[in-house]
Amino acid sequence: MPNQKIVDLLGDKAAYLLDHQCTTIDQSSLHLPSPDHIEKSWINSNRNNTTLRNFQTLLDHGRLGGTGYCSIFPVDQGVEHSGGSAFAPNPIYFDPENIVKLAIEGGCNGVASTYGVLGLMSRKYAHRIPFIVKINHNEFLSYPNRYDQTMFGTIRSAWNMGAIAVGATIYWGSAESARQLKEVAEAFEMAHELGMVTILWCYTRNNAFKVDGVDYHTSADLTGQANHLGVTLQADIIKQKLPTNNGGYLATKHGKTSPLVYTKLTTDHPIDLCRYQLLNCYSGRVGLINSGGESKGASDLAEAVYTAVINKRAGGMGLILGRKAFQRPMSEGVDMLQTIQDVYLDRTVTIA
Repeated sequence: MPNQKIVDLLGDKAAYLLDHQCTTIDQSSLHLPSPDHIEKSWINSNRNNTTLRNFQTLLDHGRLGGTGYCSIFPVDQGVEHSGGSAFAPNPIYFDPENIVKLAIEGGCNGVASTYGVLGLMSRKYAHRIPFIVKINHNEFLSYPNRYDQTMFGTIRSAWNMGAIAVGATIYWGSAESARQLKEVAEAFEMAHELGMVTILWCYTRNNAFKVDGVDYHTSADLTGQANHLGVTLQADIIKQKLPTNNGGYLATKHGKTSPLVYTKLTTDHPIDLCRYQLLNCYSGRVGLINSGGESKGASDLAEAVYTAVINKRAGGMGLILGRKAFQRPMSEGVDMLQTIQDVYLDRTVTIA
């Protein structure tokens, strides 16, 4: 029986999620998170020794260390949205040190943030928690607003501050995606040469992905293909939003798919939809972490646990959670991060 706190937070969805058995893609055909993930998935790859060591360092850190699961604390919303929108609910996080402190106190595997945040804190903290530098951002001050990920620094700069990994975003489907693809591919190649782990935020973005009032940006088929493009760029971990529906290819009448995607490889159950995302990460050889999403207030903890249970039971590697944790008092943020980690530490929450 899972931890009672987890069951209580899931509420009337507890049985729906915890008792589900996947009949689409059997777990035996997947590469699932494990303490020896590096040996199983990466030892025969083209990643160099330093990259493998740093990847192992990331997986060995924090409360989830040694499990194969990963809890990352990301704070880049001060750039992606604005400092006011991100930090006004809790202004202590305008100070970069508090961002790193929350990640440490919360027992995270690593902290992901901007060049500015991590560069300012590097001498004091780079040896205490793995740094993940987010190398590109959607600068959101230009008028009119535009949606385009642009590079904010160099891979060498991230390496010099002691970071063991870099993260980047590509807006797949956007008019700018081809340029972003090229920039990120070149950056990831350099990162691997220097022994750094690569994490790709694989987001879809195109107004055409909204059809008849339905938003397919988080459909399992479109996000699954975004993941497949991401692993083709040699990302070591894929970060993706939790799927909320399916049929994006069918609704937009764009691109190519197969009826089997909808009749055999998925159902409408959220765990099965997430498993299709994982299938596109080379059957789980590349770990899938899902996004915790924006903060909505009192429901944040329950929503985060809901996402973590789906990710874990689908075969994912973990959760990346930011605003839900830092837009509240630090003690509550720590509790939220650790409650999510408890889902991955609970051996009774099994792969579906």
